[in-house]
Amino acid sequence: MAMNVRTLCLGILSLRDATGYEIKKMVEEGVFSHFIDASFGSIYPALAQMLKEGLVSVRTETQPGRPERKVYSITERGRAALHEAVNTDPAPDKFKSEFLFQMLFMDRIDPAHLAVIYDAYIEEQEEELRRLEACACDLPDHAGARFVNDFGRVMLTTAIEFLKSRRPEMLRAFADLSASQTQAPPSGEPRRTDAEHTSQPAPVISLKEA
Repeated sequence: MAMNVRTLCLGILSLRDATGYEIKKMVEEGVFSHFIDASFGSIYPALAQMLKEGLVSVRTETQPGRPERKVYSITERGRAALHEAVNTDPAPDKFKSEFLFQMLFMDRIDPAHLAVIYDAYIEEQEEELRRLEACACDLPDHAGARFVNDFGRVMLTTAIEFLKSRRPEMLRAFADLSASQTQAPPSGEPRRTDAEHTSQPAPVISLKEA
């Protein structure tokens, strides 16, 4: 599917009219934050281009004691473009996580820092779940919207349960790893065996004494 900032803006405007700032808030903090990344610097150029193409319209509204605001609406041409975009095959999902990268190299993390990283990530997922539940009221009332919200809740709830269940094992494994590294000889120095520690060096016979 041609999922980009344009498609995202058209989707939002198909639900209700909105200003560029309102679109930005929905993309960054609302229900539309779960689809693609869209910065403030990309939203306004997309709206300006779609305005030229007749996909959206704009009106100016006055506000007492405040600057005028530009409110965007989707046009019939924009609805047709949205229909075409959502009727194509979606691209594969992309999941990237700096936290998982850190877990991959947990042997390089300072001992006092691992629990901090791990617990902060759990809190982050719990906050995301609360935010998702709060966004449910902004969704349209149909089966597709409920599916999206339920999918997100299941994914986050499962991740939180997994993280909490594996926490003791991860911290224990990290403690064992840290202990083994503490006992290891400096890099480049071979580990001496017990025999090497107990054996005495062979006597050296001088040629003068022979």
